[in-house]
Amino acid sequence: MASTPKAPADPIDARLVRKLADILTDTGLSEIEVEHSGLKIRVARTMTAAPMQYVQHQPMAHAPAAPAAPALDAPPSAAAVAAEARRNGDLVKSPMVGTVYMQPQPDAPPFVKVGDSVAAGQTLMIIEAMKTMNPIPAPKAGKVAEILVGDGDPVEFGEPLVVIE
Repeated sequence: MASTPKAPADPIDARLVRKLADILTDTGLSEIEVEHSGLKIRVARTMTAAPMQYVQHQPMAHAPAAPAAPALDAPPSAAAVAAEARRNGDLVKSPMVGTVYMQPQPDAPPFVKVGDSVAAGQTLMIIEAMKTMNPIPAPKAGKVAEILVGDGDPVEFGEPLVVIE
């Protein structure tokens, strides 16, 4: 009597996959991959972007007195102009560490330019973090007063990106 060959056992050990998932949870990693005896297992979880944060700047009520300096009739510096723009608008800050991309593809036009009107939720730029493209939405409707980063620039958490009036 001929015996029928048995189907090969499932090479994936469910206990190992669960253990890897537990490691992800315990360590805060987004993915883990192991390879043993020709079997490769990769476990990853989907990451979501942090909620958008923006700050509306108000003049300080009790600013410390500055030392007296001689009055100069020089035009305001670029830093002074940028500081004034930040005081008059809402500052959109980076919700994560990553790399800024101003357009969806290298040959495409930018999402926004200075002077553009934007709607609340409209994409202002993308920040790539851990190989994930995260759109940065406008927190409110308004006009783009200033773009403080450039295409391909690295950004830190909380770094100012755009001023919306």
